[in-house]
Amino acid sequence: MAIVSPTVIAEQVVESILAQKLAPGERLGEQALATHFGVSRTMVREALMQLQARGFVEVQSKRGWFVVEPSVEEARDAFSARRIVESGILNHAGKPLQKVIRRLREHIADEQRAIDGADAATRAFLLADFHVCLAEQMGHRLLSDMLRDLTARTTLAATLFQSKHEATQSCAEHGEIVAALEAGNNALARTLMLRHIGNVEEALEVDQANAQPDASARLRTSLAPVARPRAAR
Repeated sequence: MAIVSPTVIAEQVVESILAQKLAPGERLGEQALATHFGVSRTMVREALMQLQARGFVEVQSKRGWFVVEPSVEEARDAFSARRIVESGILNHAGKPLQKVIRRLREHIADEQRAIDGADAATRAFLLADFHVCLAEQMGHRLLSDMLRDLTARTTLAATLFQSKHEATQSCAEHGEIVAALEAGNNALARTLMLRHIGNVEEALEVDQANAQPDASARLRTSLAPVARPRAAR
């Protein structure tokens, strides 16, 4: 059984945000979290403070902890930061090794299986995680951590502003990026990545923020680990 720590709790919350299982404005009760993870409220509080420092949760006087609801400006800023980081990764990459392309294609195949299936959480997580996977495969460990947080921020925006960007479109765009990388055309891959991020941002319905209401009863389901596909042998 894995050892639970404040960092483990924090990362599970971020994963649930990426999977769109935790909504902007959702309350994160200390006792509910402590019960769910089988730890003390002190440990939960440490995890929430980590998440607060990373910009994912906020504490409201006499009300408790809540997942942040990004403003339009904050959402735009997160997308802008992603453009800088992801285009930079592709701009400075050499021709990827075949094992890198193979891993990215495996990830896209997992995305497609999730789209064909009924697990919306796994689908959302994998589509977001593609960008983190790309950074990791390119050997950018520090940037992959940064990108995970930025992607989670844009995921919150997509949830809050009811993104109309289709999962099938995202998966297809990921495939085009990898195809360009496989051909050694990093300039095209960079152009496609910028277009992809732009498509996701443009699909936001920024004129209406329909955040889901608080629902503490959803916490147990929301924080369940995402069903990750097994790596191909």
